[in-house]
Amino acid sequence: MRSLRSALLVAQLVLALAWGGAACAADEPLTPQQVRAAVEATRVDPLLGGMRVERKLRWKDDADAPQKKKPDSAPPAAWLLGLVRWLAEGARLLMWLLGASAVAILVVLLRRWVLVRGDGLRGRPIVLPSHVRDLDIRPESLPDDIAGAARALWQRGEQRACLSLLYRGALSRLVHGHAVPIRAASTEGECVRLAVDVLPSEGGSFVRRLVDAWLLSVYAARVPDEAGVLGLCDEFDRRLPAQPAATGSVR
Repeated sequence: MRSLRSALLVAQLVLALAWGGAACAADEPLTPQQVRAAVEATRVDPLLGGMRVERKLRWKDDADAPQKKKPDSAPPAAWLLGLVRWLAEGARLLMWLLGASAVAILVVLLRRWVLVRGDGLRGRPIVLPSHVRDLDIRPESLPDDIAGAARALWQRGEQRACLSLLYRGALSRLVHGHAVPIRAASTEGECVRLAVDVLPSEGGSFVRRLVDAWLLSVYAARVPDEAGVLGLCDEFDRRLPAQPAATGSVR
């Protein structure tokens, strides 16, 4: 179809040139009507009739497509850089504080351990304490029948005095009768751990229950169960029998 139109166009051009040459030869000028007719014929010709718009599909990443310039990334804000620096410095300071706290705790625990067991490790004679945290544990400061005296105190309504006597008596027998290395600075928890290391399982369990009742009365201000306390009185001489005192000087 396109080749046919091209041929017609060529024929028209040839006829126009021939007609124009003939007119020039006859020295006859073209009239305005003839010019308008030729222009109109050219305008309506589909091959010469002005501009045409063609639409064409192409891939988004087509190489022929114009490349959009990416905007340059803006530099980070000054406040953001300051925040990052502050966080880094804060983390470093926190690590130093945690390390110092760990060292301090280790020193305190080591000091306590040395106070409790240091004399035995250095080979020096063990000095038996007369008091453990303001509690008098000297055998002569206690009644001969510790369990009976404690039961009598409980029945008179003196619950704290009863538990104090049982705890003092237990510490005295652990130190002077069973050579448990309790020291003047030993805490309740340390006394329990030392007793468990030395006594049979039943004795260690008894000391733990007695200390729990003592702590409940002193630090929690609560009265332990009566049956439990009277049971401690009944087991006292059986779990912590009196034995010959360990050698050592009293301080």
